[in-house]
Amino acid sequence: MDSILQHFRKDEQPFIETVIGWIREVENLYVPKQTDYLNPRERYIVQSLAGGSDLLVAAHGAFSNAERMRVLIYPNYYEPTKKDYRVTVFKINYASKFITLAHKDVLGSLMSLGIDRGKFGDIQFRDEEVQFAVTAELEDYIVANFTTIGKGKISVTQIEEDSELLVSTDTWIESLQVVSSLRLDAVIAALTNLSRQKAVSLVRSDKVRVNWVSQSDVAMELFEEDVLSIRGFGRFKVISIEGRTRKDKIRLITGKLE
Repeated sequence: MDSILQHFRKDEQPFIETVIGWIREVENLYVPKQTDYLNPRERYIVQSLAGGSDLLVAAHGAFSNAERMRVLIYPNYYEPTKKDYRVTVFKINYASKFITLAHKDVLGSLMSLGIDRGKFGDIQFRDEEVQFAVTAELEDYIVANFTTIGKGKISVTQIEEDSELLVSTDTWIESLQVVSSLRLDAVIAALTNLSRQKAVSLVRSDKVRVNWVSQSDVAMELFEEDVLSIRGFGRFKVISIEGRTRKDKIRLITGKLE
């Protein structure tokens, strides 16, 4: 266990232990294991840990290039189908002439129903149309209880056909960064073209999230597949760590959400 945990952050250890439990369950029972919706970093951890076994890993989030997906860990004899992931997509029906919806409005209203964040996936917008993915286990609960967003009345309709799904228009612009270390403040300084001191100020002012969680530790070490949201600058992700330069600097390939 210690040899595995040393390759990840300390705050990721509880999740890693959960993943190891999933892997052992599949190995012992020889049946697939389905997860809730996982973010890219969590999926990377699952793939890394399961990669050392004879098990396979696949993911599905309904939308093309989905950010949050349900993962299936399965024995090599098994052939997954889309139904195995139990992903349901709903369209929100609302009076668009009188109500304007934003991502935070939909997210906040779903969580106010007492639904754990792992139970729903991406929320997609196109003009006035809004769709979101949830675990199929929550279909009836969503239909019965998700009736308002803020003060506005809404209803939901299940999307049955893939052709009706909204297509993500997210584009990540890749670039090369050369940093002195993988510390959060060093990477932020490179991404934003700010001084290290100003990068520290952003973190300590609660303007930085790493993997959707507010982060206050400027010395936090970043890893591949980490996603950073920096208020006023946008969203970034660490795509790959490309080794070191002759001057012992670290080469990073990063992406910025356009």
